[in-house]
Amino acid sequence: MKLSEVLVKPILTEKANAQQEKLRRYAFKVDRRANKLEIKKAVEEFYAVNVVDVNTAVVPGKNKTRYTKAGFIQGMKGAYKKAMVTVAEGETIDLYSNI
Repeated sequence: MKLSEVLVKPILTEKANAQQEKLRRYAFKVDRRANKLEIKKAVEEFYAVNVVDVNTAVVPGKNKTRYTKAGFIQGMKGAYKKAMVTVAEGETIDLYSNI
């Protein structure tokens, strides 16, 4: 797998921002087929930081229902893989520079 395909996008939520400040831990949405070694290599190459630890979790899909004029519409949100990457002491990743 190419390193450019591993990282899909960073997760920018309040909980993720709190972990960035306290624990130097950054959250990314990654490809479902990527393993921890590929994620570590991709983050180190793209953001020029030293990665200490990588934790992954597969977030399951959810059922969603909407009420419209035509009646109820039911569907699914897709499942995705999330990686929590801890960087070395004193290093940071500027996720807002690309926005």
